[in-house]
Amino acid sequence: MDFKTLTSGLSVSPQITIADLPAIRDAGYRAIICNRPDGEGADQPTFDEIQAAAEKLGLEARYLPIVSGKVSDADAAGFGAALTELPGPVLAYCRSGTRSATLWSLSQADRLSVADILATTNAAGYDMGGVVRRIANGGTTPTDRADARFDVVIVGGGAAGISVASSLKSRKPDLDIAIIDPADIHYYQPGWTMVGGGIFDAQDTVRTMGSLIPKDVHWIKAAVAAFEPKDDAVVLDGCRVVKYDRLVVCPGLKLDWHKVEGLVETLGKNGVTSNYRYDLAPYTWELVRGLKKGRAIFTQPPMPIKCAGAPQKAMYLSGDAWLRNGVLKDIDIHFNNAGGVLFGVKDYVPALEGYVKKYGAHLNFFHNLVAVDGEARKAWFDVAKPDTPVERVEMEFDMMHVCPPQTAPDFIRVSPLADAAGWVDVDQSTLRHTSYDNIWSLGDVMNAPNAKTAAAARIQAPIVAENLAADIEGKAPVAQYNGYGSCPLTVERGKIVLAEFGYGGAMLPSFPKFLLDGTKPSRTAWLLKEKILPPIYWKAMLKGREWMAKPEKISAR
Repeated sequence: MDFKTLTSGLSVSPQITIADLPAIRDAGYRAIICNRPDGEGADQPTFDEIQAAAEKLGLEARYLPIVSGKVSDADAAGFGAALTELPGPVLAYCRSGTRSATLWSLSQADRLSVADILATTNAAGYDMGGVVRRIANGGTTPTDRADARFDVVIVGGGAAGISVASSLKSRKPDLDIAIIDPADIHYYQPGWTMVGGGIFDAQDTVRTMGSLIPKDVHWIKAAVAAFEPKDDAVVLDGCRVVKYDRLVVCPGLKLDWHKVEGLVETLGKNGVTSNYRYDLAPYTWELVRGLKKGRAIFTQPPMPIKCAGAPQKAMYLSGDAWLRNGVLKDIDIHFNNAGGVLFGVKDYVPALEGYVKKYGAHLNFFHNLVAVDGEARKAWFDVAKPDTPVERVEMEFDMMHVCPPQTAPDFIRVSPLADAAGWVDVDQSTLRHTSYDNIWSLGDVMNAPNAKTAAAARIQAPIVAENLAADIEGKAPVAQYNGYGSCPLTVERGKIVLAEFGYGGAMLPSFPKFLLDGTKPSRTAWLLKEKILPPIYWKAMLKGREWMAKPEKISAR
């Protein structure tokens, strides 16, 4: 029997036979629902035959026949009612199980999110893309009329989304563009490391979203529920439908705080902090200033994460502050990294290791944070060294800076746009979707193997704009992305190791070596981070002014 579990109370399967019923009973099921009409196939038993045999075995049976492809709203309501009335767990079946999975999806649409329903059915092997609008509409059939239509729809109003909108407008001023994003506030996230180090004020990293949306670009203040790429449609929460000629997807990452047991309950207190949240970065600096002795742990989860250097930046700036305050000798610093290297591009490692030694930090590789007890000041890490059984270790702390596990947002992971790992599937050179020619993606959510940084988005936005504009004109892609990313590693107050690299760890420096050698700590790089990059972000990147970001042209063959 091919049972596919959807919930603890329901599984679905293809057509069953009378001979299968003892095994169904022995598997613990107490009721069955038949969703296949009698006579649909020559080899199927009738429901009366199934019911009679089931009742002899103590199984209840319910007949809710559905013609293939014609699940009505009343059918879904009837299925939901049956699940409530019948003793569980229940096994529902049809020819393949798809109708039963569809009925469950629609019956649960007013209780579960679209992403949760799609994730559950996808895991069981059933594609609910054909009814996603109905799921988003609470399980009932919406009209097929679009609520709005635009030449270009951009999902995400972060650094990538606003930048690409501005770059598109500079090339094609007459384009009718909409940005979809539910947030009121836009954050300069690269500044939060500096907030946690006592250099920037948190309020300097904030602007209202409305003040940054480019002129003549529509702002749809809503969350995306699902994508229907075959129909050139985006479905919003509440089942509003936005149609597009071309789509750009760049909503950013999901910070999965709940993946670490006990973390959410203790964030912002008990010495547990993170520069990955606007409201917590000031707490980081408060803890650093207040710690005079004890153990400080800095964590890094498995990749991918936003700015791979950010967890250790927090460690370096904290260590520098303790050194300057004369208390470093009494502080036991640990950098617990789920990975096996300090930094992924080896050319920058020697300079970083020098600062690890300077601050007396212990490097604990293959240590992944799995649980926290803030009140007890204890944390647990799974240590997964190569060719060694996983070992769980306990560590006490007085301060802990946490970098949370990170994934693509749920509505991306369960969408037709995602690859098997849940990231938007693009050609890593053109950033065009591999299956849908009128869709592009950039920023943290796409699957090109580059560093997920604002600096990467700064380079990607003009490339997407250039290639999308070329597509409008009926041309092939004209610009290519080399994987550029930048990570200004703040190793001490006043000095930075400026890591700039592309695909495969190739060095891609922006400045001549005599002016700025990125492999060595530099005051020039610090000046760039502290004084130059913030205004470039607000006044150039988000405005479509492509300073030092002109697209690299695809060379003719």
